[in-house]
Amino acid sequence: MPTTEPTTQPTTRLDPRTTTNPVVRAVGRWLGRINGRYPWNHNDHFHGWILRRLPRRRRRALDVGCGLGTLVGRLRAAGATVVGLDVDEPMVEATRARFADDPGVTARHGRFEDVPADGSFDVVTMVASLHHMDLEPTLRHAAGVLAPGGRLLVVGLARIGAPRDLAVDLVSSFTNPVVGMVKHARRGRTGPDAARDADHGPVVPLRDSRETYGEVRDTARRVLPGARFRQRLFFRYTLEWTRPAEA
Repeated sequence: MPTTEPTTQPTTRLDPRTTTNPVVRAVGRWLGRINGRYPWNHNDHFHGWILRRLPRRRRRALDVGCGLGTLVGRLRAAGATVVGLDVDEPMVEATRARFADDPGVTARHGRFEDVPADGSFDVVTMVASLHHMDLEPTLRHAAGVLAPGGRLLVVGLARIGAPRDLAVDLVSSFTNPVVGMVKHARRGRTGPDAARDADHGPVVPLRDSRETYGEVRDTARRVLPGARFRQRLFFRYTLEWTRPAEA
C-alpha cells in the first residue's frame, strides 16, 4: 500500500533555517548578510498592533518577558500601571533603572507561572516570550491572571509546519531587508552588537520555538475559546483573547 509523504518534509527542505539544500542555504546566507547590514527590531514593529488593541479598561498591565522595558514604557504612556516581568536578571535591572523615577512601573524578576491567578490585570502582553514557556499551561494561567474583560495580547514565534507557513516566511525573508533599508538611511552594525537595542543594553536571550504555527493556533483556540490567531509577515504571529465578562 503506498504511503503518503508527510507534508512537513518539503517545508523542511526549503526552510533556510533547517534545509541541507545548498542553493537555499546560499540564498539564506546572502539574505543574512543584507539583514546584518540593515538590522531592525521585529518585536518593536508589532508594538503598534498591541497598543491598538488595548481594552478600554487598562488600569493594570503585565508585560511578560519585558526585556529592556520598551513596551513597558508604551503601556505606561497609554495610561496603565505596569508590571514588567522577566526571568533574566540583567533585563529586570535595565527596566528598573529605566523607570526608577516612575512609581507607576514595577520591574520584577520571576516566572510567569508564579504570578497569582487572581484576575488582577486588565492587560497581559507577551512579545517573543511565549515560546520560552510551556504553551498550554501558560495560556491557561494567563486566563486566570486576567480580570473579566481583560485582554491577552501575544506576538510570538513558531516553527514552519505547513506549506502556507513556508510561503509566508519566504515572503518575509525577501521583504525583510527592504524594510531594513527603508528604516535605515545608512548601514547598521553587524555581529553581536546588532542584538542590542538602541540603549546598548544587555543582549536579549534567544531560543527557537518548539511549536509550529498550526500547533499554537489549535492550542490557543482549544484553551481560550474565541482566541484570534494570525500568522504575520516578519516571522511572527499575533494572538488576541479577551476574558469573558462575568454575568
